[in-house]
Amino acid sequence: MPSACDSLLDDIEDMVTSHDPTPHERQFARRNIVPRPRRHQLQPAGEELQTDSVIPGTQKVWVRTWGCSHNSSDGEYMAGQLAASGYKITENPSDADLWLLNSCTVKNPAEDHFRNSIKKAQEQNKKVVVAGCVPQAQPRTDYLRELSIIGVQQIDRVVEVVDEAIKVFRHVDICHTYQCVCIAPDVYDPLFLSLSHSCLNACTYCKTKHARGDLASYPIEELVERARQSFQEGICEIWLTSEDTGAYGRDIGTDLPSLLWELVKEIPEGAMLRLGMTNPPYILEHLEEMVRILQHPRVYAFLHVPVQSASDSVLMDMKREYCCADFRRVTDFLQERVPGITIATDIICGFPGETEEDFEQTMELVRQYCFPSLFINQFYPRPGTPAAKMEQVPAHVKKQRTKELSALFHSYKPYDHKIGERQRVLVTEDSFDSQYYVAHNKFYEQVLVPKKPEFKGKMIEVDIYEAGKHYMKGRPVEDARVFTPSIAQPLQKGQVSGLPQVSLVSQRMTTDATSAALHDVTSERLPCLIIFFRHPRRVP
Repeated sequence: MPSACDSLLDDIEDMVTSHDPTPHERQFARRNIVPRPRRHQLQPAGEELQTDSVIPGTQKVWVRTWGCSHNSSDGEYMAGQLAASGYKITENPSDADLWLLNSCTVKNPAEDHFRNSIKKAQEQNKKVVVAGCVPQAQPRTDYLRELSIIGVQQIDRVVEVVDEAIKVFRHVDICHTYQCVCIAPDVYDPLFLSLSHSCLNACTYCKTKHARGDLASYPIEELVERARQSFQEGICEIWLTSEDTGAYGRDIGTDLPSLLWELVKEIPEGAMLRLGMTNPPYILEHLEEMVRILQHPRVYAFLHVPVQSASDSVLMDMKREYCCADFRRVTDFLQERVPGITIATDIICGFPGETEEDFEQTMELVRQYCFPSLFINQFYPRPGTPAAKMEQVPAHVKKQRTKELSALFHSYKPYDHKIGERQRVLVTEDSFDSQYYVAHNKFYEQVLVPKKPEFKGKMIEVDIYEAGKHYMKGRPVEDARVFTPSIAQPLQKGQVSGLPQVSLVSQRMTTDATSAALHDVTSERLPCLIIFFRHPRRVP
């Protein structure tokens, strides 16, 4: 006789019943969710715990994340929860006892990498826990069977899932609790501050919406408190991230400008704030306010506004809820009132039904604006989306259009006219080739500077002497002031972010004392404990 467990679910969302709490109920209840630190006896520095039995919380975990900055913030959050519970986070997958794979469902290649990593882990006899948008949207996919799954809205329970996977008692599917707000970078890398889950759109090509559900914004006071504490911990740059930052607050009776004005009050002199992606419909009504915010000296004059196509016919098939004229209005308004602003955008080549005329309209848009940052994507039909059922553009046509648009993008040089300028830049990271430090000016344009340790995490003046397609090179001005923007020394790699300030002094004594500091926290614990990890970004 078949049991109830034998029934198949098309989506993890189907596990919800009418008696379960609503997203808003979970949202306001999550402040009561705190990690439970285990009281492990502190080991002497460099000494590994030796045991023949399986004791969860003593193993090494490798965390791998694909996808957007929101996914990166989720990965860093889960790493922090595991570290706070005693697990050791390693950057070497071969040394790990368990792989935590945090997936992205936007494109086929990202899911292919995810699937291949699962196979590789199994070949190496590693325990595997999967997270992110792929298992959330497709939990019954064949290659996910017998794996422990964490959905996108229950990452605060990652320790519970990893514990069970380590003990090999059973695989676990956990869904529908709500995560608390907490993300952290490594030393001088930016902090990803997640504003909300999901968006208000229903784009026909997008599977992320299937995974993340309805819009759920975090309260302003929680976001401001997290930003305030991050600056007190030495962070000098914050990135706001979400599936659509422009839609922030519409579900809780507020809006993005209200949040931004509260956040800029907390930014110390010399530190910077970067806005995340926003779709045209939700920024149109705030253009005047956005101009004033982007003119603020501590906010990058940068905005990512994806257009996807310049054809209104294609946009209608995508269900993007705006026309090309709306995008032009946003771009023209901001460029006129914020001189020098960087507008980044996305374009999909070969969406179902796209004609040669439609594609030419997109090419003309790029010729007109010469976007300095352009993300070009060849259309991939994602299973289960309406666009996958539409009549597809032939593969060779999609490939050719992608090639033509890429050639157009590389035909102009956006930074040549800036050679000779003197700019003030914030130095935050190593270049991919490790030959330079990467800095950004007010317009979030990439400037490579000499790799001198005294520049890291500082704001300096440089003279631009060379320009490439994606970067400029700057020579530090002699005798210019090197400004330290952070109001405290940054936490070191491996330390935990999100502790009450009373514990930060003990944190900085030594990285090996992190666990002891955690266990001393018995009251006023923040609902987030995060560890720092570096996610190097490639210099094109």
